[in-house]
Amino acid sequence: MSRFFSKKYDGLTPYTAGEQPKDTKYVKLNTNESPFSLSENAVKYAKEALFKTNLYPDPDCTALHREIADMLGVSPDEVLATNGSDEILNFAFMAFCDKEHTAVFPNITYGFYKVFAEINGIPYEEIPLKDDFRIDINDYIGINKNIFIANPNAPTGIPLSVSEIEEIVKSNPENVVVIDEAYIDFGGESCVPLIKKYDNLLITQTFSKSRSMAGARLGFGSGSKELIDDLYKIKYSTNPYNVNSITAALGIGVLKDDLTIKENCNKIIKNREYTAAELEKLGFYVTNSAANFIFARHEKISGLTLYEELKKRGVLVRHFSKKEICDFNRITIGSKKEMEILIKTIKDILEV
Repeated sequence: MSRFFSKKYDGLTPYTAGEQPKDTKYVKLNTNESPFSLSENAVKYAKEALFKTNLYPDPDCTALHREIADMLGVSPDEVLATNGSDEILNFAFMAFCDKEHTAVFPNITYGFYKVFAEINGIPYEEIPLKDDFRIDINDYIGINKNIFIANPNAPTGIPLSVSEIEEIVKSNPENVVVIDEAYIDFGGESCVPLIKKYDNLLITQTFSKSRSMAGARLGFGSGSKELIDDLYKIKYSTNPYNVNSITAALGIGVLKDDLTIKENCNKIIKNREYTAAELEKLGFYVTNSAANFIFARHEKISGLTLYEELKKRGVLVRHFSKKEICDFNRITIGSKKEMEILIKTIKDILEV
């Protein structure tokens, strides 16, 4: 780094994104992307927006907010679209957390929570998962801190129920509870209806996974009007035009193809069940995932070795070096053909 880089970031460890290889064509099962391309309807909306890129996008994302709100069953003023769900999460850390209002999240979860806390100078606590990698809601009941929980959790894929989330929310009325529902469309139950009941609940979702828009960068938050107003203040103080016009148009087009989204999610769920069953036949332990990925380990081969051997053979999965989970690999659920290739390749590796 240069001699000009601020010392306030000396201890900052950036988030490590999943590999996006450019040298080799892989069966790519490492970054939880959708195996399905965008619908023709979404592409049509984007093409129309291309002819208006000489103008700035609508900073209020009026049309997009209306579509998101209709999908969720909330009001447009209870929604804020952002550049991926990472941005709405960062906005939440900026808006609601400080030295008096600290942050809490699991010690095994989405790695960006820790980065957002550190870059914003926010004290935080990481709460260990149970031995079976589940979140114990009792660890969060009445702790009087701002809480960030991915549901289903990542990289385990294990979900909490709406009733469990509600226990956490109602026991911390003076603090904001952020529920990151990036993977909710693959078998979990959304907590969005609870925002009508609790003014301290913020739900975040993304278009990257179930809606096939990882490359377009679109996410959103949903909460009480007052919470969303707070986040608008952060948005307009950082990047008013955070969602470009083409991405907004794609988002509208995708939401108008709701049936296609649901069909694709059902295919992924079916492929997840197939893959988990096949891995278990090979002696793997697989967590009970409700996401578009599974989390698996084998007693006879380390997580790192399996990751490396798969990569040599053209299959890319995600390995984490953290001690508690280094024996596991997170495997994105792709097409049926991709999952069949994965299983065959693993069989070849285990037979060596």
